[in-house]
Amino acid sequence: MVTLKQLAEQLNVSVSTVSKALHNSEEISKDTIQRVQELAKHLNYRPNRMALSLKSNKTKTLGVIIPSILNHFFAKALYAIETEASKQGYNIITCVSSEMLSKEKNSLQLLSNGSVDGFIMSLAEETQVKNKTEHIAVLLKQNIPVVLFDRVADDIECDKVIIDDFGAAYEATKHLLDEGRQYIVLISEIEELSVGKLRTNGYLKALSEASNYTEEPVVISVTKDDDLEAVIDTLFAANKKVDGILSIDNTSGVVALHKALKKGYQVPENLSIIGFSDDNVLAFTDPKLSTISQHTFEIGQAAVKLLIDRLNKKSSPSPIIKTIKTKLILRGTTK
Repeated sequence: MVTLKQLAEQLNVSVSTVSKALHNSEEISKDTIQRVQELAKHLNYRPNRMALSLKSNKTKTLGVIIPSILNHFFAKALYAIETEASKQGYNIITCVSSEMLSKEKNSLQLLSNGSVDGFIMSLAEETQVKNKTEHIAVLLKQNIPVVLFDRVADDIECDKVIIDDFGAAYEATKHLLDEGRQYIVLISEIEELSVGKLRTNGYLKALSEASNYTEEPVVISVTKDDDLEAVIDTLFAANKKVDGILSIDNTSGVVALHKALKKGYQVPENLSIIGFSDDNVLAFTDPKLSTISQHTFEIGQAAVKLLIDRLNKKSSPSPIIKTIKTKLILRGTTK
C-alpha cells in the first residue's frame, strides 16, 4: 500500500505538503496540487481509513439494522440509506435482525465497539411486541446517536423518521367512504407493530366519523402461522357484503385482489381495494392496485441526513421527528 511518506519522497516535498495537496488546500500551489494528485492516482494511493479514524475519532461509517432484507420496503430503504450515505462520504455496515430482539441486541453490541459512528435502525417485531428497548437507551447514554425509522418506540428519546401512518389509513378509508362503500374491511399482517396499530386506528376513526356508515368495523388480523390465502377466502365467505378493502401491509392487498377477481367480483365497480404496497407489486396486478405511497427513498435519505447532522452537532439538543408525507395513488382498483 502506497503511503503519504512514499508520495512525499518521490516528489521531494514534505508529508504535510502531500496531505494538504490531496485535500486541495489553498496553502499549496495549483502546480504542486496537480503533481501530487496525478502521482497519487498513478500509484493508486488510498487513504488509510484506520489511521484517519484514530486521528479524528470518527470512522465515517454508519451502522444500519433492518428487520428483513426480503421485505421490499426495507430493501428499498436500505438502498436509499446507502446511496445518501455514499453521497455524503460515509460507508455503511448493515445487519439484519430477522425480526428477533436477540439479533438486534447482538448487532448493536457488535458494531458499538467503535466500528461505526452511529446507527440507523427499524425495530424488530419481537422488540416491539415485548416493548424491550433498554439496549437502545444504553447506546444513547453513551452518546452514540441513533435514528429510528418506520418502526419506532415512543419511550426512546432519539431522532426519528416516520410517516403519518394514522393519517394515511384515515385518508384511504375516507376515500372508500366517499365512493359510497358501506362494508369496508381492513386486513393486517402487522397488527403487533406500531405502524400497524396506527393504521388500524386511522381506519377506525374514519368509520366512526361517517354518519351514514352503519356496519361494525371488521379487522382481519393475519399472523405468521396463518395461510394468507385461506384467511382471505374466509373473509369473503364470512362477509358477503364486503365492498371495500384496506390492506395495511405489503402483500395482502394483492392477494385480496386476485381472490376477488377469481370469485367474480367486479373491481372497482362493486369492490374497491387499497393497499400499502410499494410499486414493486404493480406489475403483478390487473387492474393496477391503488396504493398509499410511503416515499421509502425519502425516508432513507432523511434518516441519513438526521444522523450525520447529529454527528456533526448541527441538530438541536432535543430529538427531531421527521414526518414524511404519504400519498394516496388511485389506480384501477378504486373509482
